Amino acid sequence: MTQSATEAPTHEVTLTEAAAQKVRSLLEQEGRDDLRLRVAVQPGGCSGLIYQLFFDERLLDGDAVRNFDGVEVVVDKMSVPYLAGATIDFADTIERQGFTIDNPNAANSCACGQSFH
Repeated sequence: MTQSATEAPTHEVTLTEAAAQKVRSLLEQEGRDDLRLRVAVQPGGCSGLIYQLFFDERLLDGDAVRNFDGVEVVVDKMSVPYLAGATIDFADTIERQGFTIDNPNAANSCACGQSFH
């Protein structure tokens, strides 16, 4: 299958329905419909890599994009292999509130749960 020049590559990150609903809610509160949810890995943390999850209006060269019912999730080309098969969820319980990333590629993680290698 060939890819056209205008079609962005895709990635293997999944956004759960709960996370997609939360993202839509946050964007509505901000009054923005031009933002994407960007997930990336960066050097750092006690285990070597840390996750970054933030809204971004930019689409950079080489970014991989998937659409989840109107929510675009963007992964930069360097982070794609580290995040293959990862799932982004949103929890709202007494124990935990916020976005979580379940990543099968994280061989080891530290106690904070925010970094891996």
